[in-house]
Amino acid sequence: MAHLSISSAAADQIRVVLAERGHGLGLRVSVKPSGCSGYSYVLDFADEASEGDAVFVDHGATVYVDNEALTVLDGSEVDYVKDGLNRFFRFNNPNVKDECGCGESFSV
Repeated sequence: MAHLSISSAAADQIRVVLAERGHGLGLRVSVKPSGCSGYSYVLDFADEASEGDAVFVDHGATVYVDNEALTVLDGSEVDYVKDGLNRFFRFNNPNVKDECGCGESFSV
């Protein structure tokens, strides 16, 4: 069975953006072919669960992952990082073999 964890910082941020938005079930994570290395992460709001979604709950936040992305994301941790003025979700993905220089895409 696939696994994805959510850090407490990511869970806090997911709850904040959903509260600001006023609705939504959680964060939807998928991957798409992109960039020079192969894949990139795609983030969106999950307003409803789709058939076949894998649902992960940690620290009171929910992340939905479609089955096609599950093998690429299996074992990953969704984190939220504050680095100076930059704030972003980071994926600590043990399946990544290589990343492009700009960090926008990866290969598995």
